[in-house]
Amino acid sequence: MNNRIAIAFAAAVLLFFFATSVTKSGPPKIWEEFSGEKAFAHVQRLVDFGPRPAGSTAIEKSRDYISDQLRRSGWQVTRQAFSDDTPRGKIPFINLIAQFSARGKAASPSFLLCSHYDTKMFDTIRFVGANDGGSSTGLLLELARVIGQHPNLARKIELVFFDGEEAVEQFSQADGLYGSRYFARQLQGAGAKQFRGGLLFDMVGDRSLGITLPADSPAEMARDIFAAAEALKLRSYFTYLGRELIDDHVPLNAIGIPTLDIIDFDFPWWHTGDDTMDKISAQSLQTVGSVALYYLSQFALK
Repeated sequence: MNNRIAIAFAAAVLLFFFATSVTKSGPPKIWEEFSGEKAFAHVQRLVDFGPRPAGSTAIEKSRDYISDQLRRSGWQVTRQAFSDDTPRGKIPFINLIAQFSARGKAASPSFLLCSHYDTKMFDTIRFVGANDGGSSTGLLLELARVIGQHPNLARKIELVFFDGEEAVEQFSQADGLYGSRYFARQLQGAGAKQFRGGLLFDMVGDRSLGITLPADSPAEMARDIFAAAEALKLRSYFTYLGRELIDDHVPLNAIGIPTLDIIDFDFPWWHTGDDTMDKISAQSLQTVGSVALYYLSQFALK
């Protein structure tokens, strides 16, 4: 009898400690659910389509892939189609806009997460844009998967994949940012007021990661991104660039949506044929994705 009591007591103690350890650890935090490997795999799929300039067959394949992945994660996708004059004539563009399928509850997005998914048009090199166009799109697809598992958060977010970010020839008031300029024009006024802010991701996969926020970044948002990175012990990967950048955040800021450009502009292979998969890493995508989710859950939408 004594042995039985002793065994029962030992079992109870083990059960107590097991239950206590489970309670202490709890479910993973949302920023721990992000997979850099999954994001990297998305980039690989996009790069496999080849160069993806606006109006190409390859970018249409990219649209189909992006739309399919979003729907699998519970998002409803709308194609915002338009055409615009470019130095090479009129070109068709399509932005992809996704809101969470709320299952009876009306989605009321108040925050934008954005990326461009086109690659720059070149005649002399084969530009597949693993980092420039690919990395941010793969990252946003993985963010969509993770956020989609948290409906209360997902309903507050709108995802936008911009077409035509790249200039056909050279960035100017009339060349480049075609998708974000059109999106902003459709949204300006009352539509813009529903959004309290946004994050734009661009070139976030560099193996030697160094996120360089533009000098004109919204100050409070930049401070909170730095705080999120600090909380995850990743602050060393984030700094200021020291100058402004022309990117898809510009039209959004112009209509009153404070938008932060999360970009690593110190990338030696920018707009060269060597912007390939070997120049990016799953770990860099993991770093940016984790910080973004910490920022969203602990600062932007808390």
